[in-house]
Amino acid sequence: MPVMLTLGHGYCAAHLAPRLLARGWRVIGATRSPDKARALAASGVEPLLWPGDDPAPALEALSQATHLLISAAPNPEEGDPVLARLRAPIAARAGDFSWVGYLSTTGVYGDRGGAWIDEGAERRPSTARGALRVAAEDAWSALWRERGLPLHIFRLAGIYGPGRGPFAKVRAGKARRIVKPGQVFSRIHVEDVARTLEASMARPSPGAAYNVCDDLPAPPEDVIAEAARLLGAPLPPAEDFETAEMTPMARSFYAESKRTSNRRIREELGVELAYPDYRAGLAALLAEERAAGG
Repeated sequence: MPVMLTLGHGYCAAHLAPRLLARGWRVIGATRSPDKARALAASGVEPLLWPGDDPAPALEALSQATHLLISAAPNPEEGDPVLARLRAPIAARAGDFSWVGYLSTTGVYGDRGGAWIDEGAERRPSTARGALRVAAEDAWSALWRERGLPLHIFRLAGIYGPGRGPFAKVRAGKARRIVKPGQVFSRIHVEDVARTLEASMARPSPGAAYNVCDDLPAPPEDVIAEAARLLGAPLPPAEDFETAEMTPMARSFYAESKRTSNRRIREELGVELAYPDYRAGLAALLAEERAAGG
């Protein structure tokens, strides 16, 4: 039985797990939260409270895992938190894993002024978060080069999906169409992230990096406008980026503009996106909400 261990069982892992469980896999999900651990157990995922004071449960899970997915974000204090705590045991059995995936971000490429880029583009992050991701990618890649860890890096575009759509804000009249001329970036539905990870496990290529994004990069205000159109709601007024009141975190998302190519996941992994653009993805999300009585 294949055993997937997810270190940082977050949004993407939560959508991958049901696919694996349906195929007879065993899935172990690491989380800091006891409440989330109980929810994982109810979904069929074996919860692992990690990190914690006792390293033994994590070491036992690592010894049983055939596949490893890392989605814990790096931080300024320790860099990659998984490598900070578990590098030695992962390195010790690097050759025993069938597949290892690291969830990174297209933020490693930095600002490209709206230009198209692919995986061959130089990584030159323009934010502190992007720089931390570059360092984490390099640290994991060192284990691939030095110990043969079957590493695959997935650079995710802006993720949306159930619970992360714009409809609630549009309905509440709180959606904002912040307009910054020339601003454009790529997105990906969370189900297509899971689909891509499955495709990579079926066609492993250690050392590979993949952009995970849909076919249609677009300005953020267009997405809000489409959500309003689908709801039959008034179009939120446009606000100029330079004068709009925004938190530093929100403003930082506008620091980069680029169009990211997904050709590699299509050609090398055979991925067919369920939601090839934000219009298809938003329409599906709204249909799901309405079917559920939302």
